[in-house]
Amino acid sequence: MTSNKNLLERIGYALTTVSAWPGRPASWLVLILIITVLVAVIGSLMRLSEILSWGFPIPLLGNHMTITGLAELQWHLFAVMVMFGGAYALAEDRHVRVDFIYAHLGDRGRAIIDILGDIFLLLPFCAIVFWLSLRFVGLAYRSGELSDYGGLIDRYLIKSVLPLGLALLFAAGLGRVITNFGFLIRSYRDKAAAQKGATHE
Repeated sequence: MTSNKNLLERIGYALTTVSAWPGRPASWLVLILIITVLVAVIGSLMRLSEILSWGFPIPLLGNHMTITGLAELQWHLFAVMVMFGGAYALAEDRHVRVDFIYAHLGDRGRAIIDILGDIFLLLPFCAIVFWLSLRFVGLAYRSGELSDYGGLIDRYLIKSVLPLGLALLFAAGLGRVITNFGFLIRSYRDKAAAQKGATHE
């Protein structure tokens, strides 16, 4: 693709880029995840129950941190990385592909495949699961759901990552559809102009 992008391509690219931005800082959570795993392992070997305690409540953490809470924090961090990283992976075209035909196509063929896949698979999936997850988060908020084993509280906070991540992925997919439509329009116009120029020579 050339750098001479049309308006549709610029709009789509901007939408995809903005949607992917939260995935960048989320990727650094892997360092915190590694630390929590190490602390949890050491704490378990030392037979600790409570690691830290403070005199005021903190959202999600409560007023203390236990080994159970640290174990639950690990999958909380993993969930944030996965849900926010999906849009980033899509924007950077680093997601897994299993279509052996795609690799042998040109730019226009790949754009068409991406458009069809995004419109008929990605966008409907994100929209449906997003809609269903709103009730999932609302129920956790209204019931004050927390850990059953003395771990983390405010379970709705981590559950809200699901609709947020899907919204970002939907926006990134929509941006890619717009970008690819713009690219197809530009490429066909360039091809038509080239053919017209060749006939005049």
